[in-house]
Amino acid sequence: MSLPPDYAERVYAGVLGKIIGVYLGRPFEQWRYDRIMSELGTIEYYVHEKLDKPLIVSDDDISGTFTFIRALADHGYRRDITPRQIGQTWLNYVIPNQTILWWGGVGVSSEHTAFYRLRKGVEAPASGSIALNGTTVAEQIGAQIFIDGWAMVSPGNPSQAADLARRAASVSHDREAIYGAQVVASMEALAFVEKNIDKLLDCGISFIPADSLIRRAIDDLRALRTRESDWRKAREFVYEKYGYEKFHGGCHMVPNHCLIILALLWGDGDFDKSMSIVNTCGYDTDCNSGNVGCLLGIRNGLSAFAGKHDWRGPVADRLVLPTADGGRCITDAVAEAQHLINAGRALSGLEPWKPKNGARFHFSLPGSVQGFKAHAMSEGPGEVRIENVAGKNGHGDHLLAIRYSTQTDQQAVRVGTATFFQSRDSRFNGYAMKASPTLYPGQTLRARLLGDGGNAHPVEARLFVRHFTTDNAMKILQGPTTKIAGEGAVELQWKLPRIGGQPIAEVGTELLPIAAGEGVVYLDSLDWDGEPDVVFSPPADGGDMWKLAWTDATDANRKDRLPGTLVQNLGRGLLIQGTRQWRDYEVSVSMRVRMAKVAGLAARVQGMMRYYALLIRPESSSLSLVKMMNGVETELAHRSIDFAIERPYTLTLRCSGATLTASLDRQQVFEVVDNELTSGAIALVIEEGCANCQAVTVEPAMQKLG
Repeated sequence: MSLPPDYAERVYAGVLGKIIGVYLGRPFEQWRYDRIMSELGTIEYYVHEKLDKPLIVSDDDISGTFTFIRALADHGYRRDITPRQIGQTWLNYVIPNQTILWWGGVGVSSEHTAFYRLRKGVEAPASGSIALNGTTVAEQIGAQIFIDGWAMVSPGNPSQAADLARRAASVSHDREAIYGAQVVASMEALAFVEKNIDKLLDCGISFIPADSLIRRAIDDLRALRTRESDWRKAREFVYEKYGYEKFHGGCHMVPNHCLIILALLWGDGDFDKSMSIVNTCGYDTDCNSGNVGCLLGIRNGLSAFAGKHDWRGPVADRLVLPTADGGRCITDAVAEAQHLINAGRALSGLEPWKPKNGARFHFSLPGSVQGFKAHAMSEGPGEVRIENVAGKNGHGDHLLAIRYSTQTDQQAVRVGTATFFQSRDSRFNGYAMKASPTLYPGQTLRARLLGDGGNAHPVEARLFVRHFTTDNAMKILQGPTTKIAGEGAVELQWKLPRIGGQPIAEVGTELLPIAAGEGVVYLDSLDWDGEPDVVFSPPADGGDMWKLAWTDATDANRKDRLPGTLVQNLGRGLLIQGTRQWRDYEVSVSMRVRMAKVAGLAARVQGMMRYYALLIRPESSSLSLVKMMNGVETELAHRSIDFAIERPYTLTLRCSGATLTASLDRQQVFEVVDNELTSGAIALVIEEGCANCQAVTVEPAMQKLG
């Protein structure tokens, strides 16, 4: 499979179209046309402020789309990935009853029902089948809303997209729901190389049965388009023949699929017009809008968003993905596009795309800002603006231009991007927000900046972070200062010190112009690496945002004393902190087990079903080192111990390369070699019981060895 020359930009446009569509439709999801017209009028642009809701929200359409596609990376980028393996990915990343899915109840929510089947040991595709779940549950909309990623890794290959869509959709759905997913996925894949809407539809229907209801509905709408130019009359046709009342269940595939086809046929390929149609029509607006937005983003490229509305500015590439991999929750459209791009490249036998030596923030895609925003000038009058530019100072790559106008000397100019939640926002009671920070003390920040020959005066530059403190206020911490003169380039570097257990919420660059006036500095890249050096315990300066830094996948934690008391009523729960980038470190905790089937400490955690763990087993008075890989637990080492209830045990697990070293009460008990998991977060583990924990310490492995 050869890739289009503009593959990266088109994937990025597809991701943007998806999230813009979801954000546009989310505030009035499930509203009917009459209510929309009465309370909002024809939808032309974002309406969240009218309804007092935030723009950037956690939503199943986004979380599922960019999470379940990780099955490819976790299973070796195989084209023949199975529904069973994709189902394992669900079990690994979904936090039960909390993240990604609509938890509407078994027998009501298709995804909740399928997840229940998977947890009970029913493997996909049986987990989503009509045979087990019935037609009403199996034919709801979820198969379609999660499907875009499979298309974006199959550019110009609709056959592969339809096949992958079928496998992925069958985890939770069947028959008409799968057909709708295949139509959308194959159309999106072909849209990389074909713009004609009719040809896209011809392609989509070629993969589904000719006698299916989805095929009949598409044929009806295409025939109607030849004689009816008014999309509102087409909407009336859909409501009368394929409306919600014609189907059982809360959110059936067919009515919503019809509205997607309607928007494509009557929208004439124009992003603004199609977004207006699909959202004004009503029903599951965020789902339908997200699919249409993704398809037209792929089809039209970044020019899709260059109409009369500023779709990209308010979004600033931002999205959140709450999963059991909490360190990837705070992310952006470029980062998620890059994961998809590299999955597509891997399927084509190509090396990964790593612009600017793999920097986390590289701004290489046109218009991208990766969540960066300018701070208001709190020290006095002035202005700061950012924009993505290309080719400055003979530099061919895209850069983030920081344009400033200051009124006093040494007036701070700051731009930054989130590394964690910025605050608690109680206005939106949607899907659970679970995250860990992406940046920690002990890690080394690096940035490259370029000056501009037009600047009248030199500029001093430094990195900064903001972290939470007393009463959840923010405190700024700054690194060393370096001068930028003329068109010179500088490299900033700063190893972050410990900050008392408070989460870091923002990272960025601060400029201090030596004299008042206008100027511009270009941020080429920003990144960090290294292992954390941190103690997770209640901060001395108070606040409670640090509690949210734990990605909580347990039943009933005492959140007033995290990590504190761990409780899990059924099965195994994890209390997770950290990111997939952590590699070689030592983690230690003191733990008292009251009663539990299993309690312990995990390292290199990559979700609920992928980690190494040092586990106390009270029933057998034993200690074991295990590997959990895609739900299969393998014991790597085992020994008996003198176990006593409520006795404190200090558990330590060090990961250095492929060597795992475990200690009990500071005495080494195991050393094994296993290279299957090379990185990941840490976690406290509890299974069917209760344990008390003290502070958790994480330090670089080499620091401990030294």
